[in-house]
Amino acid sequence: MKASISGGCHCGAVRFEAKVEKAPEMLDCNCSICARTGFLHMFAPHQDFTLLKGDVDLTSYRFGSGQAEHLFCKICGVKSFYQPRSHPDSWSVNYNCLDAGHDLQPKIIKFDGQNWESSKAGLA
Repeated sequence: MKASISGGCHCGAVRFEAKVEKAPEMLDCNCSICARTGFLHMFAPHQDFTLLKGDVDLTSYRFGSGQAEHLFCKICGVKSFYQPRSHPDSWSVNYNCLDAGHDLQPKIIKFDGQNWESSKAGLA
């Protein structure tokens, strides 16, 4: 069963909506960028995600392998979603950037992003 969610950046320039599992598995990653930003990964397939506004307010950052495209609001600096290398057919939405009022029942899974290759191999 899917649930509708919405959210965005701090200043409101970037807004999105998506359909996600009602009890999604989310990754709590300890890699260099996620640990510093408090990003809690919830995956939304590309076809279930809609960017409502802010495409011109997003700026891209790549590092390491360059496969992930980190998208930040260039006004407030918040990364509310991005294209991860671990799930190339989905956006990774930051659970902490969702609007209040959703009724998701998440299951949080620790992900050792400091050892990305072996951790990715362990994902279902």
